Amino acid sequence: MAKKKQVKNKKPSTKWTKFKLIDGKITRARNCPKCGPGVFFAEHKDRLYCGHCHYLEIK
Repeated sequence: MAKKKQVKNKKPSTKWTKFKLIDGKITRARNCPKCGPGVFFAEHKDRLYCGHCHYLEIK
């Protein structure tokens, strides 16, 4: 008999970390002003960065 193939666990999606529910209202992370809504900034300790168009804002 053939051995069963081992299944690898998939990493859950991280896009839901950009949304927060506060007092029944949804707040989203900052969007890129060049790319528009739907493209979020990556938040570093000293800057905000858009990986799509490489736009940078210093905090």
